[in-house]
Amino acid sequence: MDNLLFDSKRIADGYANDRPWLHKSIMEQIKAEFVDKIPFHNGLDVGCGAGLSTKALKLICDHVTGTDLSEEMVQVCKTLYPASDFTFYAAKAEETKMPQTPYDIVTAAGVVDWVDKDRFLKNMKLVMAKNAPLILYDFWISDKMLDNPFYTDWFQNKYLITFPKPPRNETLWEQEDIPKIFTFTKQIICQMQYEFDLSSFMRFMMTQTNINAKIRNGCMTEQVVLDWMQKTLRPIFKEQRQTLIFDGYIRIYIRGTEEQE
Repeated sequence: MDNLLFDSKRIADGYANDRPWLHKSIMEQIKAEFVDKIPFHNGLDVGCGAGLSTKALKLICDHVTGTDLSEEMVQVCKTLYPASDFTFYAAKAEETKMPQTPYDIVTAAGVVDWVDKDRFLKNMKLVMAKNAPLILYDFWISDKMLDNPFYTDWFQNKYLITFPKPPRNETLWEQEDIPKIFTFTKQIICQMQYEFDLSSFMRFMMTQTNINAKIRNGCMTEQVVLDWMQKTLRPIFKEQRQTLIFDGYIRIYIRGTEEQE
């Protein structure tokens, strides 16, 4: 992963304050899959960012450890969440430390596009308990706004052209791609809605990797990006709150026994 895409005070603060807590909706669906095991005891949230996904995992877990490669993200988490319920430290997803007690649930939200799959799963094999679920999930802003086709045109023909996606690996991990000790059991496709006004939507978009890559590479300043969004989005929002559509997925894997290898 390109650490610089995420390791800045601006991005860390934006993740904490300007991104919707849709993780809670995702967690409700995960909870329904593991009703007989809740509460989990010792959870790990890999790639915790500013802690929104860690806070969501705490809804079904007694104690949660959050890790992120960004020191800035970890510092934000430590100021927001009590040490009695959460532990945070900086580490790559492939380099989680051995816990005193193996993790009985692991979540990774929006992480797997950026990791070395083999190293990550080898690491998870070491830190997870037998029969513990490894839950990979992600969600993203789509090109759909409720009852507003002009936003779709903006997203496809202005936003993605001006701010193309940075390189990442978006291949989903099928059973044949992973060690046999992990068994893929289910995929859930999600769609969620969230209401923004223009100002809050712009702040949210300023945390997106597409935009951050342009700023980091010196192609645009933050103010130029904000001015561009204000100009191109004002006719779409029309000084009203608008409902945006997020798409996403949840993929569940179970860590089995050494004999499966």
